[in-house]
Amino acid sequence: MKGKILIFGKGFIGERLSEAFGCGISGKRICALKDAEKEIRRYRPKVIINCIGYIGRNVDDCELDQDNTLLANTFVPIILAEAALRYGIKLVHISSGCIYHFDYSKDRPITENKTPDFFDLYYSRSKIYSERALEVLSGKFNLLIVRLRVPLDSRPHPRNIIDKLIKYRQVIDIPNSITYIPDFIKAIKHLIKINAAGIYNIANKGGLRYPQLMDVYRKYRPDFAYKVIDYKKLHMVRTNLVLSTKKLENTGFKVRNIHEVLEECVKSYLKY
Repeated sequence: MKGKILIFGKGFIGERLSEAFGCGISGKRICALKDAEKEIRRYRPKVIINCIGYIGRNVDDCELDQDNTLLANTFVPIILAEAALRYGIKLVHISSGCIYHFDYSKDRPITENKTPDFFDLYYSRSKIYSERALEVLSGKFNLLIVRLRVPLDSRPHPRNIIDKLIKYRQVIDIPNSITYIPDFIKAIKHLIKINAAGIYNIANKGGLRYPQLMDVYRKYRPDFAYKVIDYKKLHMVRTNLVLSTKKLENTGFKVRNIHEVLEECVKSYLKY
């Protein structure tokens, strides 16, 4: 795939995908259509993957820097979509699953056709704005929107949920959809290969309780200690939910249960 794909955004996901695809990656700040067009003419890709996004240290920073949040999470995807349409190339946009309310007592895993309804965070709203615009375009043009949910990686990185939980040493005990990055990379390759369009949840099957991950980590680092805290006592606005993976599975891609990858993930993580 070398030479056919261009990544926009030199962040955590962008760097991982660039390494996996062996493709070009642009760190160009996109503020207008001409910025995107310049990079497209330079690299001449057949597919562009948008990994540009703003979250700050965490989603609370988006409340403090709303201009950068809106530019990166809303305007840039739309600019790249327009550039892709004009040049007749495919756009893959990395979206987020953190755009729904979820009632664990009655809701089933959230499918792609459910309308986003979580507006309590500016970060979530900025993601919803771009996703809804691109979803309309994807009905006619070659646009793929993939939702990532709480990245779990097999190597250390500040965005990796392992790094975060080790640092906090306090975890909540609520099932959440998790995206294991090595599986995410495989899913992206698969969806590009079959030329998929529209919205796809890319997460591992099932819900992970953070103590389950920490217990696997503690198995190999017995001196590590953590405590479980009541989510309500955090007094933080966050999304906790489980996404459906059926649409992705129906394309022929094997989606692993999140509990299948924990040992593999932690063992690899500890080698770095």
